[in-house]
Order: sequence, then C-alpha cells, then structure tokens
Amino acid sequence: MNLQDHPCFNAQSRHRFGRVHLPVAPRCNIQCKFCNRRFDCVNESRPGVTSAVLTPAQAMVYLETVTTRLDNIRVVGIAGPGDPFANAAETLETCRRVRARYPEMILCLATNGLNLAPYVDELAELNVSHVTVTVNAVDPGVCAGIYAWMRVGKRVLRAEAGARVLLERQLDAIAALKARGITVKINSIIIPWVNDLHIPEVARRMGELKVDLFNAMPYYPSPGSALEHLEEPSAAKVATIREAAEAFVPQMRHCTRCRADAVGLLGEAPAKGLMTTLQNCQHLEVLETGGAAVSSRPYLAVASLEGALVNQHLGEADRLLIYGEKQGRLGLIESRETPAPGGGRRRWAELAATLCDCRVILVNGAGEAPRSALNARGIDVIVCEGVIEEAVRAVFAGEDLRHMAVRPPRACGAGCGGSGMGCG
Repeated sequence: MNLQDHPCFNAQSRHRFGRVHLPVAPRCNIQCKFCNRRFDCVNESRPGVTSAVLTPAQAMVYLETVTTRLDNIRVVGIAGPGDPFANAAETLETCRRVRARYPEMILCLATNGLNLAPYVDELAELNVSHVTVTVNAVDPGVCAGIYAWMRVGKRVLRAEAGARVLLERQLDAIAALKARGITVKINSIIIPWVNDLHIPEVARRMGELKVDLFNAMPYYPSPGSALEHLEEPSAAKVATIREAAEAFVPQMRHCTRCRADAVGLLGEAPAKGLMTTLQNCQHLEVLETGGAAVSSRPYLAVASLEGALVNQHLGEADRLLIYGEKQGRLGLIESRETPAPGGGRRRWAELAATLCDCRVILVNGAGEAPRSALNARGIDVIVCEGVIEEAVRAVFAGEDLRHMAVRPPRACGAGCGGSGMGCG
C-alpha cells in the first residue's frame, strides 16, 4: 500500500491512479440545506448522488468487477450516498471485507463527522488511512444557515443547538483521527451569502488541529434543495478564498466533486458498462460460502449470430444478448459487448466480470479457458443450439436442455470441411 497513490490527497497521482466509491451508506443523519439526494442525473458529478445502493456483499461482487476491468484502482472509498456513520454497520463490514480481500488497497471514508468519533479506533485497526470530514462552519450561527436539522441518537436538533453538537463532535473526531496517524482532509463548501466569508476562519481552526489538506469546494446548486436559488460561486471568488485559507492549511485544487458511485480517474467518465454492472449488482442475492457466491442472479446471456438462434461460438462473439424478466415476462433486456480478442486469460476474466449478474450463458461452443473463468465466477456454460426463446424459457423453468444439444455437423460430401451451416 503506497499512501501517495491516493488521487485526492496527492495531485501528482490523479492522472495515473483511480478510485472506486462503494455506495453502501444510504441513510444520512443531517439534512443539509444545499442537498437533495433524490435528484440523480447520470451526467452530474456531486456528492450524495448514486445510481444504485449495494449491501456489503454486493459491493464486493461489484469491486471484483471493477478491479478486473481497471488495473489502476488504488483506493476504495465510502462516501454515501448518505453518511458512512449513519450506516456504521454497513460501512465497517464493507471495510473489513475489502481489507481481507484486497490488503494492498487504500481505504478511505468521507463523512460529516457527527457520528465519527466512536469508530475511530476501529478505523485505525482496519488501516483506514484517509478520512475526509466536511466542516462548513466553526460558528454555530453560521452553521444554522447551512443545516436544517441533525439526528443525534433519537433526538432531532435544529438551528444553533444542533450546530453546537455537530461542531463539538467534529472537532473531537478530527483530533482523534490525527492522534492515531490517520490522514485528514477537510471539505468546506463555499456557499455564497451563507459561509463564503467564513471559510478562512474554518481553515484557521482546522490548521490548529494539524489537518493535512483543505478542500474549499464551490457550492453546486441542487434542484429541490432549500438553497437551490443560490448561484455557484465564480472561479475568481473560489481562488481568492483558497488563497486566504492556504495561510493555515495546504489546499486541494483538483477536486471533481465525486459522486457516491464514482469510479476510475478523477473527472473521467466511468469505463463502459461499469454503471450497468453497478445497477445490476443491487439485484443480486449473495450467499456466503467461504467467499462471495451469487446464488440468485436475474439474467442469462446468449451468443447469437442474428438474434434468433443460439448459434455462435463464444470466442467469436463480439456481443452477448442478455435475457431476464421484464414486466412479468421473459424477454431481451439488453446486449453487452465482449472484451476484444487477444487478451488471453484476462479476456475471459473480464467477460466473467461483465456477466456477474448472469447465472448461465448459452453458446454454440466454448473453449476450456473461458469455461473455467466463467465457472469460477458461478456462471454455467451451456453448449446448445436452437431457438433462443425456447432455450431461455427452459433455463428459467429449470428444464433439461439435452434436446437442444449441439449435433456434430454432417459433411455434404464435397470435402470442404465447412461448419455445416450450409454452402455459400
């Protein structure tokens, strides 16, 4: 584990190393006036947004897919879409699984800090090396203009009463993190007319706590939020505030306001198909059998030349048809591209990752290497031929497919050694 590989904490790493956020924390214990987590556009990049929510077990299936597809992932983070410590059980379970399966990975968390302090010792034991805490104000009066309410135990606190509790807990948690050698970054959202003039004071207070990095990030209007009427601060204003804050703490200037399901390099679009895989993983039922094994996958893949018959060898398929239940009926869900030829075993590992939500693949033929890779991921390879709809219906009904077994081609007598599909 090289802690310098974290792309958020080290600007020199952001073009080489990527991160993946596992969206396992849906609940939040604070209602920010600038946040509306119900709004999700696939083209937006901001905290609190995700296209799916996963259990810790589902997250591990997804993570295996990501690390198979992308060899530059160095950081596994949890940043919502709510707060990690409003979902402490799920957050810590995910961290334990990641640390056991990927001991070389950097573990990172982003939190509002309200419920962080009780878990600092466990984070240190799990070697969580980087924690980001969002501190938008160190004055309860300013804080009251940013948060509508916060849930403290079974109580809901509002205005300055809640702000005082939040600030006290944030300061205690940050001090505890630093005492255990954990790298701390502070996020402060620059909100015009609310806390923009207060940000340097936040930085000064954080500097006293010896935090490692300060991210003065511009407010982004969120439709449906209480502060949606405010405009995003100008680049010039942000630069001025960062310069003032830099007198107290080193500044981060390359933040891309990551989503709770961000994956890959900072600022780049996710690799093709990964968002579909993320969404598919939330439908998986994962059974623990000495490792994560998917027991109830919703889909089935088919290799077909024209889309009507199971009649293509897996090695020749450039795309696979995905079948499953849609509106109460079995039907075609989508098609997915297969990895390009020439990758050897890596090609089949990538294919297995692409089909993580499929229980079976129907093909006209398959070699031993792809069979082994797919079987290892719990995907049955069935060699058959015939009408796709008949084969799919039989698989989902648990029926035998021996009547659709591939028959050896009959030679026509011309000595051409053809495939038996007919003479051209």
